[in-house]
Amino acid sequence: MVYEMETLGGAIEDVRAFCAVVEFGTVTAAARQLSETKGSISRRLSRLESRLGATLLARTPRAVTPTEEGTAFYAKASEALRWLDDATEGARQSQDVLSGHLRVTAPVDVGMDVLPNLVVQFRKLHPQINVELLITDTSLDLAANRIDLALRASVEALPDMGYRASKITDFHIGLYAAPEYLAANGNDPDVPSALTEYGWVLSRQPPGAAQLLLTDKRGRSAQVVAHPIIRTSDYASLLRVVLAGGGIGPIPSMIAATSVASGALVPILAEWSVARGTLYAISLGGRDAPARVRVFREYVRTALCAGQVVQK
Repeated sequence: MVYEMETLGGAIEDVRAFCAVVEFGTVTAAARQLSETKGSISRRLSRLESRLGATLLARTPRAVTPTEEGTAFYAKASEALRWLDDATEGARQSQDVLSGHLRVTAPVDVGMDVLPNLVVQFRKLHPQINVELLITDTSLDLAANRIDLALRASVEALPDMGYRASKITDFHIGLYAAPEYLAANGNDPDVPSALTEYGWVLSRQPPGAAQLLLTDKRGRSAQVVAHPIIRTSDYASLLRVVLAGGGIGPIPSMIAATSVASGALVPILAEWSVARGTLYAISLGGRDAPARVRVFREYVRTALCAGQVVQK
C-alpha cells in the first residue's frame, strides 16, 4: 500500500506519535517521550487512522499493539522519519558548519579578473568548502540553477529579483592605458579635452563615435568624444586589449586593480570617471543563508573593501 503525502495531509507529527506508541508499548510512555499529554497522543492516533482509512493499533485496557496494517506501516514510516530527521539535522548544521559545495556565478569580467585569486585564497582558509564558478554575463536565476551566490555589478539600482541583495563594495569606471601606449603616443593627458587625440578601446557601444560624460570628485563634468579604434563585447577582453597597448579604455576599477598595482596599467585622469557603481552579492537566504555562503560573501566583501583587488 502506498501512503501519499496528500493522504497523510502532511501530519508528520501524527506519524511520529504512532511510531512512538509502537516503540514504547503504551500511549502513556509515548506521551512522556514526546512531551505531550495522553489525550493529545490519542487524538493524533485517531486522526492518522482516519486519514489512512485503516486501523493501525489494537487497543486493550493494558496495552496497545500494532495490527498487521500497523506493523507494515510502522516499518516504512519509522525509516522515513529517520531519513527526515537526518535531513533536518543536515539542514540545521549547514547554518553553522563550514563545509560543502559552494556554487557561485559572476559576470565574465569579475569572474576572470577578480574571483580567481579570491577563491584560491578563500580555499586556503576553508579547504573543506569546494567552489564551483559559473562565469557568464547572463543573469542566471538562483533557484532554477541551484546557485548559492551571485555577484552582480551595476551602475544603477538593481531590479526587484525576489532575492536578497547585499552590497559588497563600490567601484568606479575609470580610464586606463598601458605605459607603452602612452610612451608611443605622447604624454599622459592631463585634461579631458586632450583625450580626443588618443585611440580608444570601447565595449558595449554602438558603431561610431561615443559621447562619454566624465565627472570628477568635485562634481565637475566634461563631455568627451571617443573615437574607438577597437571594440570588444565585455570588460574582460577590453582589459586585455588595453594591456596589449591598444589604446585608452574605460574599465571598472576592481577589474583594473591588479594590473594597476603591477604597473601594467596606468590610470588616466585619475580624478575623473565615466560612471560609478556597486558590486552586489545576491543569495536565496540572505542572512539566513548556509554558513559556507555567508563566510564566502563576507570574505569577498572584506578583501575588496581592504583594497586587495579594488583600486580606490
